[in-house]
Amino acid sequence: MLIVMTVGATPQQVELVIERVVSLGLKAHPIPGAQRVAIGITGNQGAVEPALFESLPGVLEVIPVSHPYKLVSREAKPENSVVDVSGVPVGGDNFAVFAGPCSVETPEQTLAIARAVRSAGAQVLRGGAFKPRTSPYAFQGLGEPGLAILRDVGREVAMPVVSEALDERSLELVTEYCDMIQIGARNMQNYSLLRTVGRTRKPVLLKRGMAATVEELLMAAEYLLAEGNYQVVLCERGIRTFADHTRNTLDLAAVVAVQRLSHLPIIVDPSHGTGKRHKVVPLARAAAAAGADGLMIEVHNEPSQALSDAAQAILPEELAQLLGQLPVLLPLTGRHLAAALALSA
Repeated sequence: MLIVMTVGATPQQVELVIERVVSLGLKAHPIPGAQRVAIGITGNQGAVEPALFESLPGVLEVIPVSHPYKLVSREAKPENSVVDVSGVPVGGDNFAVFAGPCSVETPEQTLAIARAVRSAGAQVLRGGAFKPRTSPYAFQGLGEPGLAILRDVGREVAMPVVSEALDERSLELVTEYCDMIQIGARNMQNYSLLRTVGRTRKPVLLKRGMAATVEELLMAAEYLLAEGNYQVVLCERGIRTFADHTRNTLDLAAVVAVQRLSHLPIIVDPSHGTGKRHKVVPLARAAAAAGADGLMIEVHNEPSQALSDAAQAILPEELAQLLGQLPVLLPLTGRHLAAALALSA
């Protein structure tokens, strides 16, 4: 259920509605909008009587929410959400580019790549410190030392940083060192982890599972919002199909589907979505033309020497060429490239 307040509703009137919701043993979720506040209700096992709220001052209407994902739906918030990643806006008319190495390897490697991706025009630095690998013998990441390198490099080049948390132990470290928490495809339906991440109030990048439907992705995001974290960016990163000409099948139709159903921003990862270097840039352009809110791209200055995902990392000059083409594509969808943070003097 969604309670929509009038345009002139006061904070006291909003609080009165919240108190009524709580008194019924339910959970209230205030959702600020461009013109008015809406209050989502969760925790009810059955229908809630609208009359319990309709007579309260400042209430415009009470609307049943038809989707199982209540807080992420367009019914809860018709306008697009914009997520602030330590000064970088993601969503709305802003197009953000997350770029960096698959894995943090050394301070020198991370700094060199960070300087290159910033120079190309990327706004957020990505880098893995905890790597969930198919083989137990593959490089698993540097752990906390890798996060420290990523944080220090991010500060030096004035870029917010994002890295993946695998479990609650690594989540504590990622929350400490990073500006944004990534939940990878393998953990999209780790509901215990999602609940804990939802209580951090830190921006979250939620990747679609390898065989997840769009509805399952939105339900996973609902776990985060239900815990009070509304700073969520979704990511389409390819799904597992019968195709063998690419590592995964990049589902750009999911971008359009999500934007019709949800107010949350969605970016595209053509690196994992294709797994092949020569496919990354063309699919990145396609994602921009399809209306995605941003890109996440793996970049390495020596891809052949990368300790993980070497086959899908593009060169810094390829990223620069791509970002140079985006100003031609983005106006087609009413977006512009988000500005990078200024370097301190």
